[in-house]
Amino acid sequence: MKNATLSGSAMKRNGFMNFVVAKRTTIVEVISALFILLFVYTAINKFLVLEDLKYVLKEFPFIGSFPQVIAWGLPISESIIALLLFIPRTKLSGLYGSLAMMTALTFYLGYMLVFTPKLPCTCGGMLQTLSWPQHLIFNIFCVFLAIVAIWLYKKQQVTREITETPPVIFT
Repeated sequence: MKNATLSGSAMKRNGFMNFVVAKRTTIVEVISALFILLFVYTAINKFLVLEDLKYVLKEFPFIGSFPQVIAWGLPISESIIALLLFIPRTKLSGLYGSLAMMTALTFYLGYMLVFTPKLPCTCGGMLQTLSWPQHLIFNIFCVFLAIVAIWLYKKQQVTREITETPPVIFT
């Protein structure tokens, strides 16, 4: 049987894909945990320097006219997304929230890099050490992780539904 070939619609998988399929749940949990850490870290950081954040946000294009709303809205949103990711029933909503937040921040950061000569920074802690281009790459990577996690989570749900469907018994 060494030379047996797959027939029909069965897909050939390499070793990496076999690993991904076998570890879907673990990969989704690890990505979710990374987002929880990121969002809790940044939310706490923003809450700690709220007055400074409001002052710096005044210099940002588009959002400078309502820094109070953004200064409170960002850390509250980050906290809610972290909570959604933590609760198993709301994990998919948290992953979509992570994707939305990171996508919005990535586009805004890209806009700032292209069109803003003076780049104020509201990041705290270790994220503050990143240059703006490095921060953009970090955000793009986070968007990619969110997409992968959503895809794997949905695949995992389909597999779970197939395996948990009770057999049909004809009477």
